This record gives sequence, structure tokens and C-alpha cells, in this order.
Amino acid sequence: MIDLASLFRDRRFVALLVSAVAAVLIGFILISPDRALWAMTYGGYWMMLVLTAAAAWAWWRELKRDIPGWSQTWWDHRGAIGLIGLCWVLLIVHDPFGFKILMDEAMLAGTAMSMHFEKIAIVPMRGHDIQGAFELLGGQLDKRPLLQPFLVSLLHDFTGFRTENGWVLNAALTWFLLVLVYRAGVRLSGRAAGCAAVALLTTLPLLAQNATGGGFEVLNLVMIMAVFLAAVQFAEKRDAASVDALVVSSVLLAVTRYESVLFVFPVAGLILWGWLKAGRPVLGWLSALSPLMLIPYALHNKVFKVRESSWEMSSLGDFDTPFSISYVPDNIAHALAFFFDTTGSNSNSLVLAALGVIAIPFVILMLVKLVGRWRQIRPIDAAWATISVGFLGHAALMMLYFWGRFDEPVIRRLSLPLNLFMVLAVVVVVADLPGKTRKWWGLAALIGFGFFSYSLPSMARHDYSLDYYVGRETAWRREFIKAHPEKDYLVVDPNSIEWIIHQVSSTPVKRAVEDPGIMRFNWRNKTFGEMYVFQRYKIDASTGELQLPEEYDVGSAYTLEPVWERRFTPFTLSRISRIVEIAEGDSIITQSDPATFTEMTPEEIAAAREAYMENFIQLLP
Repeated sequence: MIDLASLFRDRRFVALLVSAVAAVLIGFILISPDRALWAMTYGGYWMMLVLTAAAAWAWWRELKRDIPGWSQTWWDHRGAIGLIGLCWVLLIVHDPFGFKILMDEAMLAGTAMSMHFEKIAIVPMRGHDIQGAFELLGGQLDKRPLLQPFLVSLLHDFTGFRTENGWVLNAALTWFLLVLVYRAGVRLSGRAAGCAAVALLTTLPLLAQNATGGGFEVLNLVMIMAVFLAAVQFAEKRDAASVDALVVSSVLLAVTRYESVLFVFPVAGLILWGWLKAGRPVLGWLSALSPLMLIPYALHNKVFKVRESSWEMSSLGDFDTPFSISYVPDNIAHALAFFFDTTGSNSNSLVLAALGVIAIPFVILMLVKLVGRWRQIRPIDAAWATISVGFLGHAALMMLYFWGRFDEPVIRRLSLPLNLFMVLAVVVVVADLPGKTRKWWGLAALIGFGFFSYSLPSMARHDYSLDYYVGRETAWRREFIKAHPEKDYLVVDPNSIEWIIHQVSSTPVKRAVEDPGIMRFNWRNKTFGEMYVFQRYKIDASTGELQLPEEYDVGSAYTLEPVWERRFTPFTLSRISRIVEIAEGDSIITQSDPATFTEMTPEEIAAAREAYMENFIQLLP
């Protein structure tokens, strides 16, 4: 047992208590929601930089102890290395690279763009090419956590800005995920389990879809695996270096996806278990100050208080609360429809679902048994119990979520942690079966049959991506940009961010409606080579009439000429039109007398030019 009197003689434990109190005060009490969003907007980049640097240092300090043995053992794993390479190729070759889930991926790309150019964390909603330089002129802090866009911004910093860098990051993270899954399988049950885990995860088309997209789902899985492996290290060593690595991994996981903060709680339980085993608090200075590291999560989460629309409950109908037990039956039905779909349109893996639903009850039974003998359990069992509780908590939260329908195109990705849990659960359960090699050959045969009979054809067709027409519509926008490489034009679009992240001048429809005078000024003075409007029409099935939703209607002042259009569903028509006329009317623009440079001093000329540029920027759409 821990000597309570000695706790307060431990400077690191005292620092932990003080930092915990400070984190609660700063994160939840002293800073108002508006100020919290301001702090994240202008400090979010630097917060992520500090957290990432701290994690890199902690991981290096922990891993360097094992480096001498790597050179002696990697050759023994050459077969697994080949398997990982093959599986990685299979995951990234079938689904084309592109934005798969909107608006998530476009928002993340926009935040990465502002982090790269301005070192602030906003999604730009207005952007213009000004004398050859692309300027971000307006935006707001997005609700999505900042770790993934921060990492993409680092790619921009070191390789130059490219919209595709988000896809590069996810492709690299997918390889790293397979490596971590193999390592996890080896630690749980040996090399055969590691190979089986990699192969079983590769049967999941949903992973292939996200591996070639721009979202934060793959990073989330990587961080979950990093937390598990760090938990194994801590459970075995229970020293300052291992606890620091575990804590910073958990903090980074918390700032990867909103709900991933759930994993922090079982990790805290594991650390307490380690303290009880050691008879004293085991802390490094990083872990002692770890509550302060969670302040960015607490501050950023206040976006849901400032903008309740961030929950998007209105998008599905009349929901008044984001989480409720009343949603569970319907969500379970949708989950079963996703996991056991046989059409290939849900990006599921039948073999993984079948084996997973058998394995998870056995894992839960194992957890119950471990509770009764927590003092005597093996370190690997303690780490496995920790991550299992996190997985189960995540799955339970998804079932309580108003939009937790795994078979819907936008929501399928939320099942990825549960799919990963099933992969690990299967290899843990198979390892407990009698026999040494036949059981693994039998599992390999099942995985191979499931992959070639269902998963591979599903990946090849990738209906799950094609059915989501919004993603194909975004790819169509990219076709337009490729066909107009000069980028000297302006596009009016409710989703202006999709043009801005490609460094094309764009402004929302709302601004064009509210300020037609500004639009007319720029159109008349040829500020842009052309001005376009993107619109999505609904088609009346009975009459064939085109109906324009209000969010795409720029108003009667604009005369439009269609130049590009395509139907992505039988009852929608996407169209890009050129603005050929903007009717005269009231204008907020006031004309001043032109300055005569011949009558001005050089200083006055410089001041006049600066004033002109400031006025010009204000008059941009």
C-alpha cells in the first residue's frame, strides 16, 4: 500500500495536485467560452507544437532503451515486414485519393492551411489572390481537434503547401498503424497473432477508404495503438520514463478526436494500479504536469457552448440532446446493418464482424475475471484491460449518440475504433484456444477467404465512396480547378472552403447576397478574370423542374450563364455558372476623388498607395 504521509513529501506528486487544480480553474472556471475560443484560435498552433514536442521527447527517452536490441531482431520479423508492406499497398491502391467525408476533411485542410500560413487555428471562409499572394481574409475556429491539422501544417512547412498533403499523411499513418497493430499482436500473443491482426485489419474496406482520404480517423487509430503499447511498457517497467510516455500519448489521443478523451480514464486507472503495485507514486515531471496538457482540450470543447449548432442536431431532424439512452436500440440496429451488410456498399468486413462479435463477449468475461485478481494479473493483462475498457466506453458512447448510425455514409468512420477492438479481441481469444500452430493457420484461412470473397471485391468497386455523392462533387470541383490552372477567378459557393484550400479565390453565397454592391464593383473593374457561382439544384421527380435551395440562391441581381454541370444523383444537378451581369442598385461603396501623384511627395504617395490597398482589400467579396 502507498504511505499517504509520504505522498506530500514527493515534489512531483504535489506538482500533480497543483497542476490538476490549475487545469480545472483555467479549463472550466476562469476563462469564458468566448475567451477560450480566442485562446485556441491564436494559441492552438503553439499548444499543439508544445504537446507534440513533449511527446516526441518522452517517446524517444522510452524507446532508446530498446534500440540496441532492434538490430538483432528485425531480421527475425522479415516475413511480418513483407506482410505489412503488402497489406499497406492493398489498402491504398483501390480507393482513389481525395476528400471522402465532407465537411470534416475540408475543414481540417482549411485549418491546416491557416496554421501553415498564419500560425492561427481557423477555417478560412474568405480567401483571395492579392497581387500574386493568396490571403486568408476571414474565418473561425472549427470544432474539430487540432492535432491532425497541426501535423498536416508541419508537412506544409517542410515540403511546401499542397492540398494533397493530408492524403500523404494518412497514407504514411496507415503504414505506421499496421506496424503498431503487428507490435500489439506480438505483445499480446506472439508473432502469429501480430501477423493475423495485420491481415484481419486489412480486410476492412473502411480503413482503405480513410487511408486515402484527408480525415483524422487513421491518426486516431494510430494514437490508440500508441497508448496501448505505452501502457504495456508502463505496466512492465513502472518508472518515470514509461509513465511519461503513457501520459503524453493519452493527451495526444485526447486532442485527436472529440470522444477519444474517454481513453484517459482507464489509463488513469492503470497508473493507479502501477502505484499500488510499487507502493509509491510513479511520476516523471511530464506526467506530474499532465493536467495542464489537457487545458487545450477543455478550452476547445467550449466551442459547443458558443455555437450549439456544432452538434448538428438539426441536420437529422428534431433532436434536443446529443446523447440519450433512447437512441440505443435504433443505433444497435444500424450497427448490425453495417457490420453484416453483404452488398459491399457499407465498407464493412464480414469476416471481421463475424469473428469479432464472437470474440468480444469472451474479452468482457476475461475483464470480469481480472477485476477479482487485480493484484496478481500480468502486466500485459493490465494493459489489455485498460485499452479494452477504453474501446468499450467508446462503443457505448457511440450507441448513446443521436447520430450513431454506423450504416450511414458520414458516420461509418466512427466504427473504426470498434473494428480495431474486434481485431485485437479475435487474436486474444484465438491465443487462448488449444494448440500452437493449427489454430493460427485456421484463422489465416478464414481471413484469406473473407478477404478474397468479400473485402477485395468491395474495395475494388468502392461503392461506399461512390454512393456518397458529396465526395464525388468535391472531386468534380477539383476537375474544374485543374481545367482552369490560372486561378485568376472568384467562385461564390456556400462551401467556399473547398475552393480556398486549393488557393482559389472564393466567398460564401451569403456575402454575395448581402453585399451585391461589392460584387458589382469587382465584376465591373475586372478584379478577377471571371466570377463564377456554384449551385446544387434539386430536380422535381414529377415535373423535372429544377429547384434551387435558399443556401445556393444568390438572388435576382445576378445574371448567370451555365458553363459546367453534372448530375451526381438522379434528383440533383450540380452547376457552375459564370456571372455575366450584376444589376445596378444601392451600393455601400463610396467613391473618393482620385489622387494626383504629380502633386504629392514620395511619403504621401506611399501613404496613398497603402490606403488604396487597405481599401481594395475591404472591397473584396
